[in-house]
Amino acid sequence: MKPLSPTDQLFLWLEKRQQPMHVGGLQLFSFPEGAPDNYVAQLAEELRQKLEVTPPFNQRLSYKLGQPVWVEDEHLDLEHHFRFEALPTPGRIRELLAFVSAEHSHLMDRERPMWEVHLIEGLKDRQFALYTKVHHSLVDGVSAMRMATRMLSDNPEDTGLPPIWDLPRRARPDRDGPGSSLWHGITHVLGMSGKQLGTIPTVAKELLKTINQARKDPAYDSIFHAPRSVLNQKITGSRRFAAQSYCLTRIKAVCEAYGTTINDVVTAMCASALRTYLMNQDALPEKPLIAFVPVSLHRDDSTEGNQVGVILANLHTDENDAGQRLVKIHHGMQEAKDRYRHMSPEEIINYTALTLAPAAFHLLTGMAPKWQTFNVVISNVPGPSKPLYWNGAKLEGMYPVSIAMDRLALNMTLTSYNGQVEFGLIGCRRTLPSLQRMLDYLEDGLTELETAAGL
Repeated sequence: MKPLSPTDQLFLWLEKRQQPMHVGGLQLFSFPEGAPDNYVAQLAEELRQKLEVTPPFNQRLSYKLGQPVWVEDEHLDLEHHFRFEALPTPGRIRELLAFVSAEHSHLMDRERPMWEVHLIEGLKDRQFALYTKVHHSLVDGVSAMRMATRMLSDNPEDTGLPPIWDLPRRARPDRDGPGSSLWHGITHVLGMSGKQLGTIPTVAKELLKTINQARKDPAYDSIFHAPRSVLNQKITGSRRFAAQSYCLTRIKAVCEAYGTTINDVVTAMCASALRTYLMNQDALPEKPLIAFVPVSLHRDDSTEGNQVGVILANLHTDENDAGQRLVKIHHGMQEAKDRYRHMSPEEIINYTALTLAPAAFHLLTGMAPKWQTFNVVISNVPGPSKPLYWNGAKLEGMYPVSIAMDRLALNMTLTSYNGQVEFGLIGCRRTLPSLQRMLDYLEDGLTELETAAGL
């Protein structure tokens, strides 16, 4: 029996019918060489025999003295959690994304361990897919990505690799330390940041500097007053998932031409896609959109491991020129990184918590629409750089499926894999119609940057 952390309890508290609080991932595989046509059916039968379920997948929610705790489910029914599905013909990626859209809309049963794995056959070109969803109180997005990678191998000859629910046991990482999630910021706002009283002088100094700069610079002021947008209204429980891969080599070429980072370029691609999408609906605000962007602040000479901060990035969606938009995004990102560079991890997370306080209050209550601090989440989770295999089946793509919520109708999460950048967009189907068109607008945004750079 293990008590839930304050962050994990928040995920349960936030959940409602129109706001499921689970994260997911879609993995696309090719059949192993020489595999029979019924390969996926044989694989499903093998997986049904994997009856051992390791933590955290054997944990269900319970309550002790009114407080939520994790307990081992002694009556776990694997058939409920592992499901073998077939796509309708013609088995295109369109049908696969429609399947994930529908499944990601459904709440999970709190009487059971809150996870599902769907093995999906019926795809064209001898491919199959795995869609996994796990409640965010059980596993966060980064941990889910790591587990999904742990079940794979870089050797196509390796066999006997386990499914995600039967991985070798590892200690669950501490999720209450400094992290990249919006939820870490919110929980600090709700009281956790008081543990680090020693950070107050530096945090107060930087916060005052930020406020003073905002008063002098109207463009900078937008990080405290994001514009009202269709992205920031109440949503329904129906989801639309859109996913696509983009060539990392093309993105790196733009980086070299402009002297920016990969994160700058993908953020600029998102800005361009959002600008085009909203313009086509006659809904682009005059003021630029603001994005919540977690960024790595790792120093080459640091021995403290990864340092991650959150940047409220001006997307400059009021700028017509794609190249100028990228340059402005880069400068804004660099300015925020420079602010963090002399701060400790504790100071960074507490500074972030204070700057996110208006957003936290508005997201949790909806009572302060003028405190719209950002419009969209753009999150880049690093992934494996080499080709991976699952019992001989080659992983062709891996796409994150995140969370949309009231007043935050779109989440743009991406990861890298084997020379590709994999975008996964999740949004409210009714609030953001034809969301899949944004995939074309992302491509258009990259092409515009290549043209502007003379590539």
